[in-house]
Amino acid sequence: MEGAAARSVKCGSWIRRPENVNLVVLGLSMTRPSSSSVSAIEILSFDPKSTSLSSSPLVRHEFEDSDGDPITIAVHPSGDDFICSTSNGGCKLFEVYGLETNLKLIAKRVPPLQDAGPQKCLAFSVDGSRFATGGVDGHLRILEWPSLRIIVDEVRAHESFQDMDFSLDSEFLASTSTDGSARIWKADDGIPLTTLARNSDEKIELCRFSQDGTKPFLFCAVQKGNKAVTAVYDISTWNKIGHKRLLIKPASIMSVSLDGKYLALGSKDGDICVVEVNKMEISHWSKRLHPGEPIASLEFCSSQRVVLTTSTHRGAMVTKLNVPADWKEWQIYLMLLGLFLASAVVFYVFFQKSDTFWNFPLAREQQARPKLDSFFGDAQSEDVFGPLDMVIQDFVGN
Repeated sequence: MEGAAARSVKCGSWIRRPENVNLVVLGLSMTRPSSSSVSAIEILSFDPKSTSLSSSPLVRHEFEDSDGDPITIAVHPSGDDFICSTSNGGCKLFEVYGLETNLKLIAKRVPPLQDAGPQKCLAFSVDGSRFATGGVDGHLRILEWPSLRIIVDEVRAHESFQDMDFSLDSEFLASTSTDGSARIWKADDGIPLTTLARNSDEKIELCRFSQDGTKPFLFCAVQKGNKAVTAVYDISTWNKIGHKRLLIKPASIMSVSLDGKYLALGSKDGDICVVEVNKMEISHWSKRLHPGEPIASLEFCSSQRVVLTTSTHRGAMVTKLNVPADWKEWQIYLMLLGLFLASAVVFYVFFQKSDTFWNFPLAREQQARPKLDSFFGDAQSEDVFGPLDMVIQDFVGN
């Protein structure tokens, strides 16, 4: 039945479960052989060894006909909840229960967003205390989580929302519009702080805050004439500090890894590139990953150098990145143990072979003294070590 259905993947995201398991949630639209259509939410398991998704869902929820198709999904940082925006039925809240082997999904209505209309953008703050929606109609809402108390209700925030993202400290919300403008908001009260400066031939389309805590930047995908560039803004002044051409073709989606080391861009014709933030150089490139289609979803896995991508007809894919492997905790401890043992060996060899410090030639009158004195030397002698100069080098990424 479902195997013969034509499946269109509308959106997708990772779910980080408390038991350190990564799952994938997909929003689907399916046309059955009988020509009837149904929209659904499916959760799939992820196998980190084979870097693949399960062929059958762990759990599935079908929408009512009146809801329409899923548009976008946002997962709470706890992994216990996610919200899906639909084309006709506003937003739906889903609560995830149980372990991977016995997963359950409970759908609930979200009263403040039940009749909000289609929402192009959904985002949870990093600390999970705020939830923001950006409508196709340009309406901005920021809600307190989980009480769902409305903090911000700005009807004409934009002409129509295109993208949004919370800063690492959950203080700011950045948003972009289909008219090419971008605004910064205070997440606590919705006060608009500034509109990002741009030239007349520039359209700011996508935005993502840095996530490593040391570089207070906002990355923006900008269409500059007929060129696609990535601009970097300093969030202390909101001034642009530079730009670089990374993805040659226009970008449809942008993402930053949870540790802030990598920035990913997906193009409107199916390419993705992954950039090392410190150097702003491309570390991985997958050309024609979803050939001929815009990348609809692009998100880093929380525990591995793997990205999830979706497109309407090519479906969902997980791609292992060709980037340097991260150090595991046990590897760091092993390296420290090795350094300790190596220093102990060097110390022992130095003690045995050196005749300039540890084994001073003994005078005749000293030969009768205990061997312990030959180790410590003359207690009245001056320290043979001179002042020690240390040079600290600081690396600053380009």
